[in-house]
Amino acid sequence: MKKHIGISRAMVAVLVVAMSCQSNSTEMKSKSTETTGTTASRAVKPAESGYADVNGLKLYYEVYGSGKPIVLIHGSFMTIPLNWSPFIPLLAKDRKVIVAEMQGHGRTSDIPRALSYESMADDVAGLLRHLKIDSTDLLGYSMGGGVAFQFAVRHPKQLRRLVILSGAYAHDGWWPDAEAGFATATADQFKGTAIKKQYDSLGNDPAHFPEFVKKVISIDLKPYDWSKEVKKITAPLFMAIGDVDGVRYEHALELFRARGGGKMGDLHGLPKSRLAIIPGTTHIGMTKRADWLVPMITDFLDSDLNATPPTF
Repeated sequence: MKKHIGISRAMVAVLVVAMSCQSNSTEMKSKSTETTGTTASRAVKPAESGYADVNGLKLYYEVYGSGKPIVLIHGSFMTIPLNWSPFIPLLAKDRKVIVAEMQGHGRTSDIPRALSYESMADDVAGLLRHLKIDSTDLLGYSMGGGVAFQFAVRHPKQLRRLVILSGAYAHDGWWPDAEAGFATATADQFKGTAIKKQYDSLGNDPAHFPEFVKKVISIDLKPYDWSKEVKKITAPLFMAIGDVDGVRYEHALELFRARGGGKMGDLHGLPKSRLAIIPGTTHIGMTKRADWLVPMITDFLDSDLNATPPTF
């Protein structure tokens, strides 16, 4: 048992370092003149930004571009610039891109409310009402994938198509060592990282950071399984994981099969949902794959769901 705990702690430390390296790289590449990260993209500035009063929160959001809307939901501990800087300029070329910072993250201050995938999904629904958007595409990464799954379950009428990057719909969807490692994360492991620097600079109380870490981790310490509900989602789904991700291959395949996959498309037609396993890509590495992922995402969002497979 001691050996297992030691491995888990080491694994968490590696994840924190990886997040820090990705975050620092994103910050260095940013062409924004804002030193606090209030502009998410290296190439574009938000057409609109502000706070939406939803469910007792003042939820910070930004809007880029124009066209069909897509909402991006970040991962644990992340902010708009740390998670989405490479994605926003590519998606905003022909879409209205809406990004928000979830409870306690970035410029959205925490409130005395337990953090949960369900409550964050309701917050996203409230943001859409604030922006007067009836229906949207939704893209969630990691923790944001869990939020997106719950949004699809709880607010199906507000959803057009769903994209999940490295997200799980059950606690055992993670590799066992990754799942075991959640309980060992501590605030000390974030010292000196871009995640901690952004937390300190964007409005939250630096003294509250240890409680913030515990609160974010808490949502993955309780077993959850939304398999039945998720398999009944009617919106088309595109799920992508890295080939060395924290999410198990079988977890993604199980959902894809339930959505019509697992058959030869030339014989049976194309399913309305899609699956991708991105080569040479870790869990954190998914945030570096915008150049690969965005063409796949836009092709899925723009696809004709009634199209037939090509023939010779």
